[in-house]
Amino acid sequence: MYASDSNNSPILRLDRLVKNYGDKVAVNNVSFTMPPDAILGLLGPNGAGKTSIIRMITTITHPDAGTVFFEGEPLSSYHPTQIGYLPEERGLYKKMYVGEQLLYLAQLKGLSKRKATDRAREWLTIFELEDQWDKKVEELSKGMQQQVQFIATVIHEPRLLILDEPFSGLDPVNATRMREEILKLRDKGTGIIFSTHRMEQVEELCEYIVLINQGENVLEGRLSDIRRQFRTNEFLVTVEGEPPSALLEKYAATLLAKNRGEINSWTAKVAMGTGQDSNDMLRDLLATNAKIQTFQEILPSLNDIFIQQVGPENIDDVAVLNPTNYA
Repeated sequence: MYASDSNNSPILRLDRLVKNYGDKVAVNNVSFTMPPDAILGLLGPNGAGKTSIIRMITTITHPDAGTVFFEGEPLSSYHPTQIGYLPEERGLYKKMYVGEQLLYLAQLKGLSKRKATDRAREWLTIFELEDQWDKKVEELSKGMQQQVQFIATVIHEPRLLILDEPFSGLDPVNATRMREEILKLRDKGTGIIFSTHRMEQVEELCEYIVLINQGENVLEGRLSDIRRQFRTNEFLVTVEGEPPSALLEKYAATLLAKNRGEINSWTAKVAMGTGQDSNDMLRDLLATNAKIQTFQEILPSLNDIFIQQVGPENIDDVAVLNPTNYA
């Protein structure tokens, strides 16, 4: 487990959670702690147990063993009113009008009709959907339906928000708008669990991750710390001038590019060997009076780490990134 960044109690804590479906163990002694006011990426291949964990957090199902703690208290029938859940499989009523549906779902979460109306109109305005109030859901585009579902998920101002593939079906403009609103909710104090197969979205949004594989959590912590944990001692170097062959050979550098234009430069990837240090190469470069443009450590992408932890046979449902990421 990892500690919160503040003295506040964690918003969510899972303690040795177990869930079985017949002879199949879906979740096996999963424990992790979610810091408050943070975005946590819940990751894993298909069938890893992520959905089973989410269903127990939202009380859709109950664990066979273990306990879910919400703001320090064992999960009870009251806590779902403090949780918003956007499932991957959307669940709007196609024949209902947008406004009617938002009011209905908001009142199920305990809002008065007046407060639900005010918040629904406010959120529809944010997404430029204010003219859709009297439209049936089935008349909307897939992207508009997705935005309405998001509004229904956050309209009661939950303390914990669970988002499963929230950007599915959105064009880049509306995906950016939703991303901005998610970050605003985080900044206002909402804890957010973000589940997706797109690793670049996790790297962009999440401060913490929990990786689930075969029903067990195999990796957790602050994303920046995890990337450094899996560092490979590789560096990217770009220098003006002609590449010094002796220096490249000494550090087993791979020349990636040799650019000729107004200014000659070369770029190399360096994998430091045993007993070598990046500062040694930096000093050697400086001794040649070279003009160094970049000298960066290459850190593994989250996608690289995912593949390393769960095996390449599980990457068919993951968006593969460019493997080169820099500190």
